[in-house]
Amino acid sequence: MLRALVVEDEASTRRELAAMLAALPEIGPVSQADGGEAAVRLLGTETFDAAFLDISMPGLDGMEVARVLSVLSAPPAIVFVTASEHHAVDAFGIGAADYLLKPVRPERLAEAVARVGALRRPGPAQGAAGAAEELSVVQIETGRQTVFVHRDDIQFAEAHGDYVRLHTAAGSHLIRLSLTYLEEVWAEAGFVRAHRGYLVAVGWVKDLRVSSASGLLARTPAGDVPVSRRHSRALKERLLAAVRDDAGRGGPGPPGGGRGRGGAGGA
Repeated sequence: MLRALVVEDEASTRRELAAMLAALPEIGPVSQADGGEAAVRLLGTETFDAAFLDISMPGLDGMEVARVLSVLSAPPAIVFVTASEHHAVDAFGIGAADYLLKPVRPERLAEAVARVGALRRPGPAQGAAGAAEELSVVQIETGRQTVFVHRDDIQFAEAHGDYVRLHTAAGSHLIRLSLTYLEEVWAEAGFVRAHRGYLVAVGWVKDLRVSSASGLLARTPAGDVPVSRRHSRALKERLLAAVRDDAGRGGPGPPGGGRGRGGAGGA
C-alpha cells in the first residue's frame, strides 16, 4: 500500500483529491498539507511513497517543494496536479513521475498511481526491463485507428504537456506517457536525456552542431534536438561509446536496438 501526501492550498480541491486517492486499492494512508511550507514540515517527520503537488501555491510553490524532496535520502515519487500545462517540461525535468491536469479524471489518477507503484516496487531493474520489452512496440489510438510504432524507429521523444510526442522519419505521434518514465524504461535501448524536455536515441544522432540561435543541437533525420549544457557531457560520452562499440564490431551496428547510425562529430 502506497503512502500518499496531497499538497494543495484550496481546501475543497485538496479534500476531493485525497478522497479519490483513498478510493484506489493501491493507496493506504493519505495525508494532506495546505501549502508548501506545511508539506516540508510534514516531510521532516514522516515518509511517503508519493507526493501529489499543486504547482501554483502561495509561499513555497510545488516546483520548490519538489526540489526540496529531491535532496531527501528516500524521496517520494512526485506527481504534479495543476490547472496549467505550461510547467510540464520543467516538471519532467525535475523528475516527476506524472503530470495531471485539473480537473483530475479518475482514470488518469489511477494511471499515475500505477506508475508510482511500478517505480516503488522492489527489483526496479527487472521492472524496467519488463516495461522496456513491453514498450518495444508502442500502440497509439487515434480515433478509430490504432497505430503501432516500433521503438527502433523512434529517433527522439519530446515532452508535450500531459503527453510525449514520438518523432520518427515518417512523422510524429502523441502518447500519454511521461518523458521520465520513457527515459527509465528505454535507457537500455539507447535513449538518452538531451534536454529536460527531450530524449534522443543515440543511434539516430548523425552529429552535434552549434547553432547561434539554438545552441547545441543533436541532428537526427527526423529533426534537430536541443541539447542543454547540463546534459551535453553525458550525451557526448554515450555517442563516443557508441562509436567505439561500432569500431569494435568492425562496422556500424543497431543503435541500441535501433536502425540508425550514430556519430559524435560536430561538437
